[in-house]
Amino acid sequence: MVKAANLGFPRIGAKRELKRALESYWKGDVDEAALDRVAAEQRQKNWAAQRDAGLDVIPSNDFSLYDQVLDTTAMLGAVPDRFAGLSGKAAYFAMARGTQAAAAMEMTKWFDTNYHYIVPEISADMNLSLASTAPLDAYLEAKGQGVDTRPVLLGPVTWLALGKSRSEGLAPLDLLDRVLPVYAELLGKLAKAGAEWVQIDEPILARDLTVAEADALRRAYATLAQAGPKLILATYFGGLGDNLDLATSLPVAGLHVDLVRAPQQLDDVLARAGDKVVSLGLIDGRNIWRADLDKALGLATRAVEALGPDRVQIAPSCSLLHVPVDLDLEPDLDDEFRSWLAFACQKLGEVTALARAAEQGRGASAAAFDASAAAVASRKASRRIHDPKVKAREAATTADHARRQSPFADRRAAQQAALKLPALPTTTIGSFPQTQDVRKARALHRKGALTDDAYQAFLKDRTRDCVARQEKLGLDVLVHGEFERNDMVEYFGEKLDGFAFTRNGWVQSYGSRCVKPPVIFGDVSRPDPMTVDWARFAQSLTDRPMKGMLTGPVTILQWSFVRDDQPRRDTCRQIALAIRDEVDDLETAGIRIIQIDEPALREGLPLRQGDWQSYLDWAVEAFGVASAPVRDETQIHTHMCYAEFNDIMPAIAAMDADVISIETSRSHMDLLDAFRAFDYPNDIGPGVWDIHSPRVPDTDSMTELLRLAAASIPAERLWVNPDCGLKTRGWPEVEASLTHLVRAARTLRAELVTQLRAEPVG
Repeated sequence: MVKAANLGFPRIGAKRELKRALESYWKGDVDEAALDRVAAEQRQKNWAAQRDAGLDVIPSNDFSLYDQVLDTTAMLGAVPDRFAGLSGKAAYFAMARGTQAAAAMEMTKWFDTNYHYIVPEISADMNLSLASTAPLDAYLEAKGQGVDTRPVLLGPVTWLALGKSRSEGLAPLDLLDRVLPVYAELLGKLAKAGAEWVQIDEPILARDLTVAEADALRRAYATLAQAGPKLILATYFGGLGDNLDLATSLPVAGLHVDLVRAPQQLDDVLARAGDKVVSLGLIDGRNIWRADLDKALGLATRAVEALGPDRVQIAPSCSLLHVPVDLDLEPDLDDEFRSWLAFACQKLGEVTALARAAEQGRGASAAAFDASAAAVASRKASRRIHDPKVKAREAATTADHARRQSPFADRRAAQQAALKLPALPTTTIGSFPQTQDVRKARALHRKGALTDDAYQAFLKDRTRDCVARQEKLGLDVLVHGEFERNDMVEYFGEKLDGFAFTRNGWVQSYGSRCVKPPVIFGDVSRPDPMTVDWARFAQSLTDRPMKGMLTGPVTILQWSFVRDDQPRRDTCRQIALAIRDEVDDLETAGIRIIQIDEPALREGLPLRQGDWQSYLDWAVEAFGVASAPVRDETQIHTHMCYAEFNDIMPAIAAMDADVISIETSRSHMDLLDAFRAFDYPNDIGPGVWDIHSPRVPDTDSMTELLRLAAASIPAERLWVNPDCGLKTRGWPEVEASLTHLVRAARTLRAELVTQLRAEPVG
């Protein structure tokens, strides 16, 4: 029979139960046993939901307390020396979040998603062993609840390829021969426990492979295929492309392919599948639109005809980690809009319906197919999607709309004269602590229990306090704190036409951090100013420059669930034009520094290098369209974090932001190598404080990071700032850390005052 399978399920809980348990544990409000109980309850709910949906293949070990890459690091015992003396959850969470004594491991984006993973640190002296049997434990736990599962492992080659070497002359893949015995031992234990199949994820097969990576995959699976259970190799986020022959030649029993991102690969996969089971990723694991089941059935039928029903599985394109849990928890959506959507639980139903139809015909799932067809037709015909005025403005936009009036050198001189900032200006990225009282007031206002006037008065009070604190700390360029904002994308989406919102559409970004992406369903425009009143109010409280804070068009695009009925570049340009209007209004209101954050620029880069330039062309143009209308003396900032910039430096330079702030503290300024090698021409603010760690860095450590930065970038072009916004931190650590940051900047100013011709320290 054709089997209905799943690759992974959301971990955080339909109502973020795991998030709350984790944060309570980190605060010391609950003990380890209480955290373990919540985690066990969530795993049980996940397995039950998948079993009740009729799935034939249910995953285990897709759950994590933080991140599946970190779980693999812990399983292998690949713990950096600075965490020696710690064990169990203390070591695990220290690697992810850091401690006062030890900095956290680096964090970056998982392929082209907004999910973050903890980067493995690879060193020559690592003694790897099976330090954790978590995959076996999860399999046995599910079995004890009457659910026979398919354990999921992150593949050894992907784990190594995502790692960074900490030993000179050592490439991460050099450790493959030490990693494979650990995987083989674990697979043997799983086989002994009764696991017939094990899913091994090797998503690097969807990107360009080096010769070494291809060779490592051959060597790895020549060994692991003999270790016990049948292996199904899971690839996703794109097509196999020129890796098809390699993937189909590996001695594994099954292969999963992404047919949402790359439906064109199906015939080639079927022709080369040999005797393998083929899992068809036909339901979108990255977006929330209801599937066109009739279209998907055409692909599934071709596979069944070629391979027979016993060798075909129907599945989502990737783990459902990237979508919300359950559409039934959305009471506010109208019937028409709801009919267009499918969250994780609904996608399980689509998988099951498609699997049954692939074997028995459309009639076996007639109700599901009829509902799908009705939703597709409704969405295509709906008048709420299309706005002729937006389309006309988009079509009239030219390359000239994306260019600043003057080159950077001229703008920089005009900005120095207008702003009169000291050398090494200090600032923050934007947000300040969203404390419990802020969240409570927002919730009461949403429920109607706090009037508009009372809520506005509360927000103004918090803004006054935030500005006063920054002045007392001695920061040079201030922000208003963003207390009125729930999320850096959702806030803007709520003020733009073409967006819709959910109540419980949460997805995991990293650890306990969850985001609730807006849904872009139609043409985008800005009916009214979005931030101008708050920026004007905040500027009235101080004589120092106040930044206007905006989220950039690419980031709004990437961090939303995006319509799939037009090219992404068209939607991005519509958003850019809306942001352009806001930039124009901010400048008119007297705001002389405007920050347009684009942390998702690198994230949106296609996995295949051959597809890069097309994306970068329209992404950079969108930033230009948003930022270009201002005068020379108005300074445009942008912010990026947790990404590798080496391979897109020309595009970052082409954005032509006057100042870019980047995350560098976790990497100990390593990311600046890309900016130095490229000779990046504009100003840079390398982060000196990792705000995703509870650790409060001291002045000396920040000063040392600044010295490293000044050795890479001319000091007259350096700014001083944290790695990211301060929304998730508490006021005591924020004030302590920013005090150290300002002192570090003043220390370096004093050291460099002669060559910088800076103003006296004061």
